[in-house]
Amino acid sequence: MFEVGFSELLMVGLVALLVIGPEKLPKAARIAGFWLGKARSMLAGVQAEIRQELMVEEMRQLARQHLDNEEMQQTVNDSEAAIQDIEATLQALPEAKPGRHNDEPA
Repeated sequence: MFEVGFSELLMVGLVALLVIGPEKLPKAARIAGFWLGKARSMLAGVQAEIRQELMVEEMRQLARQHLDNEEMQQTVNDSEAAIQDIEATLQALPEAKPGRHNDEPA
């Protein structure tokens, strides 16, 4: 993100030494380090929360897909059962004789 080289760090250190002074510079560096550490830990916490939310959402999507697949499978099973029932009913019907309708008396 930020590319800070050694020359930039040296320049910031020199400016800080001139502005703050040699007596207060170590204390200011400790305070800056403390707050930098706090900011990094907060950023890591936020990243972990975001990662966790993304995982939860992914799990929800997988669960939805699984339910959709189960519903599709149930529909296929129901359709196959209906087809088998129709085939069984058709086979149970008496065969029609040529030239006559099934509802005409013999």
